[in-house]
Amino acid sequence: MPGTPADVITEFAAALHDGRVDDAVALYEPDAAFIAEPGADPLRGTDQIRAALAGFAALRPTLTPEIRKVVEAGGVATVRHAWTLEGTGPDGTPLRLSGTSADVVRRRPDGTWGLLIDDPWGA
Repeated sequence: MPGTPADVITEFAAALHDGRVDDAVALYEPDAAFIAEPGADPLRGTDQIRAALAGFAALRPTLTPEIRKVVEAGGVATVRHAWTLEGTGPDGTPLRLSGTSADVVRRRPDGTWGLLIDDPWGA
C-alpha cells in the first residue's frame, strides 16, 4: 500500500498496466471523485470508478507518471504530475494520451494514502 502521496500514483499506474482493476480501485477513498474524460462530470464512489477503470485497463496501457509537485498538510496532499498513456484501442490501433493531473490524496488511519480526487485533466 502507498506509503507516500506520490506512491499512490505509481501504484495506480502499475495496477492499471497489469489489469488489476480491483487493486487500482482500492487506491481510491470510498467517497472519491474521478474525472474520466475532459469536461465530464465527476464519477463518484468506487462502483462508478471501477466501471471506468475497467475500460482503461482493457487497453493494457503503459501509464507513465512524472511527479512534478507534492504538497502535504494535515493528512491531505496534492499531487501534480504529467502523464502519458500508451495502449492499444479496441480496434487494434495504437493509442497515446497525455495530460497533467491534479490529484488530492488523503492519509488513511493505517498511515497509507488514498485518492480522494483524481483529475487527470485538471492542471
